[in-house]
Amino acid sequence: LFLAVCAVGIGGTFQYGYNVSIINAPTQHIHKFLNETWSSRYHKELNPDLLTFLWSVIASIFSLGGLCGALIGGSMAIRLGRKGALLMNNVIAILASILMGISFPTGLFELLIAGRFLIGINSGIGLCVQPLYIGEFAPKHLRGGLAMGTSIFLTGGILTGQVIGLRELLGGEKQWPLLLSSSCIPALAQLLFLPWFPESPRYLLIDRGDELSCAKALKRFHGSSEYRREMEDIQRECFALDGEKPKKPWQLFTDRGVRWQLITVIVMTMGQQLSGINAIYFYATYVFEQAGILAEKIPYVTLGTGVCECLTALSCVRSNYVGRRYLIIGGYLLMTLWCTVLTFSLTYQELYSWVPYMSMTCVFAFILSFGLGPGGITNTLTAELFVQSSRPAAYMIAGTVSWISFFTVGMLFPFIVNGLKQYCFVVFLLECFFVAAFIFLVIPETKNKSFLEIKKEFHKLNFGRN
Repeated sequence: LFLAVCAVGIGGTFQYGYNVSIINAPTQHIHKFLNETWSSRYHKELNPDLLTFLWSVIASIFSLGGLCGALIGGSMAIRLGRKGALLMNNVIAILASILMGISFPTGLFELLIAGRFLIGINSGIGLCVQPLYIGEFAPKHLRGGLAMGTSIFLTGGILTGQVIGLRELLGGEKQWPLLLSSSCIPALAQLLFLPWFPESPRYLLIDRGDELSCAKALKRFHGSSEYRREMEDIQRECFALDGEKPKKPWQLFTDRGVRWQLITVIVMTMGQQLSGINAIYFYATYVFEQAGILAEKIPYVTLGTGVCECLTALSCVRSNYVGRRYLIIGGYLLMTLWCTVLTFSLTYQELYSWVPYMSMTCVFAFILSFGLGPGGITNTLTAELFVQSSRPAAYMIAGTVSWISFFTVGMLFPFIVNGLKQYCFVVFLLECFFVAAFIFLVIPETKNKSFLEIKKEFHKLNFGRN
């Protein structure tokens, strides 16, 4: 099980985290490349506004690719299987790496844009299919801990990208094309290791009707002495579905039986992206400067934020025994607290010498709280709230909402910060409190429950009766 999670994660959410973080290091080098390419091609200087536009396209085309990936990820998981979809996804990552790697020597910045779009598609598919696959092969009592592999590899990808992007490694002027094309390494690793593991047992039995292959897969994942209980659980779900085909995303919106599960996933996914984590990273450099850290040392201190997220994701595997509901509510309430304290500390930054250190503490505390709840549990709950026929479509909807929210935050965030300054955190603390209240009122505990038992928990909410 542990090796399977590693094989799935290295080419899944690791790619997303890695490609989100590596684009920050070579910003100035890419600007120079755009200027030089434009000058040699058109024999005139690149307009500063056009330069800003081209850079924005290179940075933001990733989220557009991610949206496309989320829209096709569920369909790929149904047609090719969970494992097959992930393996095919690596072809996209390798092609993207080649395009980004040859953009500099060929002098074609258009290849860089195309490569970023393709790696976005890869990340969108990975974010959709990886938690789906892990949630389906994990035993009921270990599902929460194993599903945290999604968060561990995502934060691990961010941290790895921050480290590799240092100027001493691949963040230098000569090495940046290698940095952007290095995403082929996780893809090749997954192509090497994932074929050794079976397809999702639930997919094999419920979607394919292949009971023998399902039993073999369960024996591989759970052991020959422990697989029968999980087999019975899958057979009960298969019987309850009575041959129901996998649903399309638009069918979920008209299905009263999953109404509140769908509302829950949309609220949690939007809450995760709009929680203020982007604002924290934006303000981190300013906070570190005010605390007296030298500008050239800030990239190394920023690594601490990546370490924080990674350690929190790892600790969540152990702390998952308290239940998903308590973790995610606690995470949002703590984020509400740190947003409040950070608003005051940034407002009175100049008043006392110790206030900048309080701001610095709040940055790390907020990131730890995000990893504890929203960052780690959201994908786990998406897998648990739906039965087999609805799960791929639910992940397509969740992925679409996530990428649209990600793009919206990227577009509106600079205006929010410029308009409200440090008071932007008031908006985020209200959002965090609202999501915590919603989860408290709506979501039941899902720990150690089968997918059918969780569906019954929502039955009264959806139909207004027991």
